[in-house]
Amino acid sequence: MKTSDFNFDLPHELLAEHPSSNRDEARLMVLNRKDQTIEHKLFKDVIDYFDEKDLFIFNNTKVFPARLYGNKEKTGAKIEVFLLRELDKETRVWDVLVDPARKIRIGNKLFFTEDESLVAEVIDNTTSRGRTLRFLFDGSYEEFRAKLKELGETPLPKYIKRAVEPEDAERYQTIYAKVEGAVAAPTAGLHFSRHLMKRLEIKGIDFAEITLHVGLGTFNPIEVEDLSKHKMESEEVIIDSQNAEIINRAVEEKRRVCAVGTTVMRALETSVSSNRKIGPYHGWTNKFIYPPHDFGVANTMITNFHTPKSTLIMMIAAFAGKDFVMHAYEEAIKEKYKFYSYGDAMLIL
Repeated sequence: MKTSDFNFDLPHELLAEHPSSNRDEARLMVLNRKDQTIEHKLFKDVIDYFDEKDLFIFNNTKVFPARLYGNKEKTGAKIEVFLLRELDKETRVWDVLVDPARKIRIGNKLFFTEDESLVAEVIDNTTSRGRTLRFLFDGSYEEFRAKLKELGETPLPKYIKRAVEPEDAERYQTIYAKVEGAVAAPTAGLHFSRHLMKRLEIKGIDFAEITLHVGLGTFNPIEVEDLSKHKMESEEVIIDSQNAEIINRAVEEKRRVCAVGTTVMRALETSVSSNRKIGPYHGWTNKFIYPPHDFGVANTMITNFHTPKSTLIMMIAAFAGKDFVMHAYEEAIKEKYKFYSYGDAMLIL
């Protein structure tokens, strides 16, 4: 498989700048792998494809306001700092992306408040755009995190050119988000409303939760043609024993098991054993799933529409078959489905 096998022309106007007016009223394309059929529905119709005791697996990660703006010492130049990963709680050291990167060197200081209560010092150049910062803050760890939250902005993807709006703080977060740590939303889950969750519950559908803290590696462009040479960035995964048990029971009983999003699928495929059992897991995954791949747990999945040559469309192609997926994407473009984070959804049966 080559990167160019997953290229297609995506009209710019199909990139979703705003979410649908109601979470569960985004459009839903339903792909049936067995019959090779495509249906056009609304997301709330997803309930019609599942029965009592079927299982939905959600990613309960919570997005934190990871985008900060600071000013460089002496010049006062405005610098965007995107928090990626906390490296050391005690010393408040973080891996970040900075923009514009060319202006930032080791030893530079960035000021985030007029009273200079939050300052960061660049201590390492980790990648071409990345830096490692040590935050200087006179207060407890809890106060420091509260200050980051106060100053931070909802980290909408860069393709959204508009300013962040108040509703983004709620809409770029799933309704079941609990465990803070993601810098991007697990977007398939954004379509679930409280009303839809209640209807699924009443129908007797089971729920399980895992945590995968979404990083920016998911969105990194693939810069090699040979897919086997691409390296994914690591993301943290947590699956506790209680949820592992719920998942294993559903698999054993041959029920419909739905991975809500590519992040859930990656977490499951990271922790599944050769006998198709999920074990409790707390670690990191850099698993890159592309065709051919034998999936061990989920037999259905929900996902958004992804951009050309992305690692995400490759995972979908591994699950539903490359030719079928590329045909479905042609249909999605023709029918003007919305793509990417705030876009429409696909259910693969």
